[in-house]
Amino acid sequence: MRPLDSARIGLGPSAFAHGVRHHLNRLRPGKIMPNGFRRKALAVSIAVGATIITSGPAHASIAYSPLPKLPALSVASLTERYDLNRAAMVKAASEAEHGGDAMLAHTLRNLSIADRDFLSFDPSGDGRGIEVVGDLVHAKRIAVVVPGAGNTLSNFDSVKGPGGGAEALWSQAQDLGAGGSLAVIGWLGYDPPSVDSIHVTTLGHAEAGARALKGFLNQLKMVNPAPVTLMCHSYGSVVCGQAAHAVKATDIAVFGSPGMGVGSVADLNTGARVWAGRGANDGIADVPHVQVDLLGVDLGFGDDPVDPAFGARRFDAGRGGHSDYLRPGSPALRNLALIAIGRGDEVTAP
Repeated sequence: MRPLDSARIGLGPSAFAHGVRHHLNRLRPGKIMPNGFRRKALAVSIAVGATIITSGPAHASIAYSPLPKLPALSVASLTERYDLNRAAMVKAASEAEHGGDAMLAHTLRNLSIADRDFLSFDPSGDGRGIEVVGDLVHAKRIAVVVPGAGNTLSNFDSVKGPGGGAEALWSQAQDLGAGGSLAVIGWLGYDPPSVDSIHVTTLGHAEAGARALKGFLNQLKMVNPAPVTLMCHSYGSVVCGQAAHAVKATDIAVFGSPGMGVGSVADLNTGARVWAGRGANDGIADVPHVQVDLLGVDLGFGDDPVDPAFGARRFDAGRGGHSDYLRPGSPALRNLALIAIGRGDEVTAP
């Protein structure tokens, strides 16, 4: 699916928004959308989104050194990969500082400390990084945290970021007695859309992310073929929805999801157990769960995964907001850790 581009189809922002409204007004009269949204409410929601400035956040112009060539992923190469990425982060931190991005420089120095291990790293653009928490080689189960929109290297360690989320999930699993049986991977292996971009309502970034996730999980088998659980937050659940049919996972847990790009669990074409949870104060509940084709571009991500009709196993996500699922002490984090360590029978229902 091509990413949405109003310039490509010859429309300015206001004309494009008008086109969205016109298209939606042609839907069956009086059609009620999920969550009680009427046709006109959906039109306003998407039309407003269509007028948002689509450029990403401004970045300082930084000249980074070429990244080292990493050996193929294997048990024997892990230490070398970790060391090469750590050295590359140290160098990139100095270059970011020199280039005027003090926040990124500070983050990179934190990421490069001796007890952190990265399978891959790239500082260009918004940045990418894949971190391992725990013993990847000997783990009996592996959880992969797939983050949503607005995540970059600069906020990698935030409570909703892949690094902060992976650490919190692993720590909660330790509290539940997992010991060395679980490794968690914080996977910023794709380019999440900016939260202030129309791309956050389309499949383009998710489809690219799904391809990257499939490739990564195939490589991961060379290190450890243990069962994999996907932990998918917000737009990351769209990525997991697009990847589900092509990856081998025992469980897929989505939280704060705007939809998975399908109408039901059956449409995912996966043998994985699919879980869904949403915090009581998560505003994502107000997003219309529909999918509309506009000039060859899909807007929206289909039915609501926490709707019983969707067919997912629902878990209690507490009363938190959109960024609170992996916050230490939350019922959502406890339930997600139980799923990750294979104790799904202990997960509490909403």
